[in-house]
Amino acid sequence: MANSGITRRAMLAGLGGASLSQFLPVSAWSAVPAGKPLHGLSTFGELKYGPDFTHFDYANPDAPKGGTCNFAPSYWYFNQNVLTFNTLNSFVRMGDAPPRMEDCFDTLMVWAWDEPDARYGLLAESVTLSEDRNTLTFKLRPEARFHDGSPVTAEDVAYSYNLIKEKGHPQLSLMLTEMTEAVAQDAATFRLTFSGNQSVGTTLSAISDIRILSRASVEKNGFDSSKMRPLLGSGPYKVGRVSAGRYIEYDRVTDYWARDLPVKRGLHHFDTIRIDFYRDRNAGFEAFKKGDIFFRQESTARSWATQYDFPAAREGKVVKREIPAPLVPQYQIWAINQRRERFRDRRVRQAIELCFDFEWTRRNIFYGAYERADSMFENSPYKAEGLPSEEVLALLKSLPGNVPEEAFGEAVKSPDADGSGKDRQALRRARQLMMEAGWKLDSQLLRNEKGEAFTLEFLDRDIVWERILSPFIENLRSIGIDASLRIVDPAQYQARVVSYDFDLVSRALRFEPTPTESSLEQHFHSSISNVEGSYNLPGATDPSLDALVEAVGRAQSREELTIAMRALDRVVRARRDWIPTWGSNTSRIAYWDMFGYSESVPDYFFAVEVLWWHDTEKAQAIGKA
Repeated sequence: MANSGITRRAMLAGLGGASLSQFLPVSAWSAVPAGKPLHGLSTFGELKYGPDFTHFDYANPDAPKGGTCNFAPSYWYFNQNVLTFNTLNSFVRMGDAPPRMEDCFDTLMVWAWDEPDARYGLLAESVTLSEDRNTLTFKLRPEARFHDGSPVTAEDVAYSYNLIKEKGHPQLSLMLTEMTEAVAQDAATFRLTFSGNQSVGTTLSAISDIRILSRASVEKNGFDSSKMRPLLGSGPYKVGRVSAGRYIEYDRVTDYWARDLPVKRGLHHFDTIRIDFYRDRNAGFEAFKKGDIFFRQESTARSWATQYDFPAAREGKVVKREIPAPLVPQYQIWAINQRRERFRDRRVRQAIELCFDFEWTRRNIFYGAYERADSMFENSPYKAEGLPSEEVLALLKSLPGNVPEEAFGEAVKSPDADGSGKDRQALRRARQLMMEAGWKLDSQLLRNEKGEAFTLEFLDRDIVWERILSPFIENLRSIGIDASLRIVDPAQYQARVVSYDFDLVSRALRFEPTPTESSLEQHFHSSISNVEGSYNLPGATDPSLDALVEAVGRAQSREELTIAMRALDRVVRARRDWIPTWGSNTSRIAYWDMFGYSESVPDYFFAVEVLWWHDTEKAQAIGKA
């Protein structure tokens, strides 16, 4: 891991000021009892479900099992890729793995999707906290089994945690930065110890996101991305038929050991989950129209507005609807790579942002489907609005480093353009900012003192971006920036983004309902700015951001968390490491009318392949039996 030269403890010790001291409690989880076996945990101690609950409210124990869900994934994790795949190991940095590989593996605890951060035991029957809340002792369920029938032991759990910390994908290994010990006390007891510098939120992520592997299987088959052989898991699905880069099927484990546990009862209804891979968005949509794909979440406004008038849709075989988006911080955003010197001046990043006319884009390209985004944390209480509160202002004043003055006033908003597509006033301001940053106009191009032209390459893997970005690129060129768009194949795109070989890329990302220190580190912390595979795509290194990430990790109430998050939002927006673009508070879904489902959708997450089920009568009615 890259080292910023500043340890977290030393950095916090040097901050001083009463305003930050509220984020440094004597002990974390002070409201959660120690020395007592618990069935669940949450960041601030609240749990919706008691020890005797039978299933989550959003699950349906009466739903039938069977059928196939062939769907287009709308989200993915770790090294996964929705356009191709060349490995079945999803937990390492290298390679491209298929989405939903994580469903083949169990975790110690699972997140309840109708609570912001509660975790309940899966492999773990109970968890006991030490007096200092730095050690968690898990009692494993004796019935837990891998797919080959071998028991899941504490030795497997300890091995998995140590392996992931050493060799796992950064999105996983960073959760374990402060893990000091992962040991098997006996075959059924696992002890996980942290240094004391960890946050509660990061600990919860660590016990619900780290998949448990079979030690015997890994030692026999290796732990890298070079083989198209799945690791042995214990989850509700296992890998079925596979054709590298073309399709993968996951088969439901009919004798899944946890199928009747409260945390799994009434979920995972499909016998088969299938994902087909298309290098082109249009090819994937055509497959949906033909009925080869049964469900898709539409992310292209033009398609949603104009392309759903096909025979199956007109006949009512395909349903098109909008559902509420999950109540989590989420955004579509551009990351500007400050590892390249020409992007390090904040005025340059501001000038680039001024060249994007959202209003014109919304009207002419998005069919009015999206709203302008100002924040990294849209659709959440963490978005800063107006002037900072007294608490937020006190926290901002205590920060180290050179905090932009804009962070202390009205929350920075994305620039308003006149909607003409070429807002002359905005473009003049953009050029002026470039000149203030030391660039001079020469032969219609902005150049530095060495005579080098200012270049800006947008990198993407989908041709759909050409239509969206062309007007933006024209505006950039009009002020003297040599801007261009490069479309590359999915494997090359993944490799370039992971290794930070880009000028500007677009990402659609989301945070947890209760953001954790580790997830925020991924985006903002100096210590991982050069750790390949992280989400700190801009390469930002700023002690004020580091301090705010630490403050979030030490919040002891939702109020304190919100104060720290709003302060973080203000600094991030003022720095302009990222350019917020657009978003929506609804999810647009389309599906062949062959599913059963509950109209009640959990507030914080939605996964069609987990919640819905195959409805035989509906399928027969539309000829999809």
